[in-house]
Amino acid sequence: MKFAIIVNVSRQNAIDLARRLAEWLDERKVGYIFETLSAEKLQSDNAAPIEELNKYCDAFISLGGDGTLLFTSHYAVTKPVIGVNVGYLGFLTEFTQAEMFAAIERVLNGTYTIQTRSQLEATVFIDNEIQHLRALNDVVIEKGAYPRIPTFVIKLDGELLSSYRADGIIIATSTGSTAYSMSAGGPIIAPKSSVFVITPICPHMLTVRPIVISDDKIIEISVDAPDGSFPLNCDGNIKKMLHPQECITVRKSAIVINLVANENRDYGEILRTKLLWGREHNSGQ
Repeated sequence: MKFAIIVNVSRQNAIDLARRLAEWLDERKVGYIFETLSAEKLQSDNAAPIEELNKYCDAFISLGGDGTLLFTSHYAVTKPVIGVNVGYLGFLTEFTQAEMFAAIERVLNGTYTIQTRSQLEATVFIDNEIQHLRALNDVVIEKGAYPRIPTFVIKLDGELLSSYRADGIIIATSTGSTAYSMSAGGPIIAPKSSVFVITPICPHMLTVRPIVISDDKIIEISVDAPDGSFPLNCDGNIKKMLHPQECITVRKSAIVINLVANENRDYGEILRTKLLWGREHNSGQ
């Protein structure tokens, strides 16, 4: 088995952990390849562009926070991903640094379990070509620098859902329900739920609320505005500036993400420890 290793090179503790990991794998004669930027930081010649790692490797190791895991997952495609938290929140990353080696041992022994996560697929024209963009967390259209409040028109399976005057629209998976969508007032949805949530950002109407829909729906979104350009984000990365009336289509992707599961954690524990779910605030009295 050969591992692809992606490191958040902006964190010194992630770089230090990557060196320990390389030594550990070398001692056991286990193959691995760093993505190019990680290899440069670690001064290693054992490198390949991240776009090619899926061809050579059987599993991926992400050393960083949730952002690093999201980045890794796009290139892992369906290969197993071991997420090691070297960040702050660590909501998606299943393993602590202390648990990393045991997790890799289970993958080597074939005794690991997988959490399968659905993705979104946004279809849009970029450079006069149809592009299919994937997102594990969310697809977001925002007003960006537009000085007024635009209207976002949403259709489900070709039928009008509503027109929202808002700062933006978030389409989130159950995985992404605890990310930007939750910050914008959306509900928490348990993983593996076969639903998406549509969450308006700062709607200019008191009656507007997030809506949960079946993940077999096809969502069409356009921005009704006389001018301007509007950022289209997939998992926090700007993919295109949309023009007024330009329509994108969002649906469930046929490609899933396979995260190596930490059997010592459950979802309730994650909510309690990472989001302080159900914890009463200490007034200091």
